[in-house]
Amino acid sequence: MRVGIIGIGMTAFRPATPEYNWKELMFEAASRAYADAGVDPRSDVDSFLTCAEDYYEGFGIFDEFVPDQLGAALRPTCTVSGDGLQGLANAFMQIETGLVDVAVVEAHSKASDIVTLEGVIEHALDPVWNKPLGAHPFVIAGLEADAYLRATKTPRKALAAVVQKNRRNALKNPLAAYAAKLEMDEVLSSEERFAPLRSLDIANPADGCVVLVLGSETAATKLHANPVWIRGVGWASDSPSLETRDWAGGEYARLAAAMAYRLAKIRRPSTEIDLAEVDDRFSFKELLHLEAIGLAKKGEAGKRALRGDYGADGSLPVNVSGGSLGCGNVFEATGLHRAAEVALQLRGDAGIHQVDGVQVGVAQSWRFVPSATGAVAVLGVGR
Repeated sequence: MRVGIIGIGMTAFRPATPEYNWKELMFEAASRAYADAGVDPRSDVDSFLTCAEDYYEGFGIFDEFVPDQLGAALRPTCTVSGDGLQGLANAFMQIETGLVDVAVVEAHSKASDIVTLEGVIEHALDPVWNKPLGAHPFVIAGLEADAYLRATKTPRKALAAVVQKNRRNALKNPLAAYAAKLEMDEVLSSEERFAPLRSLDIANPADGCVVLVLGSETAATKLHANPVWIRGVGWASDSPSLETRDWAGGEYARLAAAMAYRLAKIRRPSTEIDLAEVDDRFSFKELLHLEAIGLAKKGEAGKRALRGDYGADGSLPVNVSGGSLGCGNVFEATGLHRAAEVALQLRGDAGIHQVDGVQVGVAQSWRFVPSATGAVAVLGVGR
């Protein structure tokens, strides 16, 4: 059974949204998704999923407060305590069982409301071996970036090329929070934060919400003239321990991609995929993830970034939406945002950042510091 994306709803991403509470953000994105899909959540949807972590929300049993604004009161609702792309995989599997025809996946960020954001991230560190060191959790990203640059002999300038590209791409995305025309020297001379990472190498937090409506083949062809098919999904985790994980290869992404490609019957991803949206919440991660999911050979992504291969008019457009560097870090909604942007491209609905001729796209997510967990989805149109 094929599963398609038939509804896409997003709010604008903003550094802060004092005029909204998180329920209103969710309601706005859901309303847009339902209008796009042509469904009434109270009668046409069989299952609702929210992707959330109680620590980011600031209170426990968060899913108890979700149904009303999704139109899911007294309906089957569950929580995926993980990234939005993992939620998409969950909904995909629910529909594949044949027990669900239409499912809704929601993920959001209200980071501006979190008083102790750094402490929340730090709380995920090992309480015995890592947290007592008292370092900022982004030190892990700096160490990983250093390991990646050394192992692949990637020049530091390649990270600046990623930042420059994604922030400029965001100028064409009306939903982006951090669009900017930056010069290479500006990125390279920005404040050093977690060597070798500088301030502009790190995506800034943003508020926003993404909602996708998924349908079985029967529902998708009936409800939507141009469904985007989920051809394959995969997810994986490397070691939870900092001391035993792969620091330079993105094993979680490699394993997730292998699973997704197997389901999608993708044998040569570098030639069969037209566009990619990958996690770039630290600039080096875009390059590491492209290599891990088979879209570049090890050590080549940086060189290709400097050549302009990943630009909107390059041989493989990457993060033409602006990615997280341009749109903002929306935490658990990041992966769902990557999938939504790929789906818009495949439908031809990406507006002024539309890329011509896209038939197959890949969305990739990572669950942020200090995790080594990720997911991949291969999306396509037509048969």
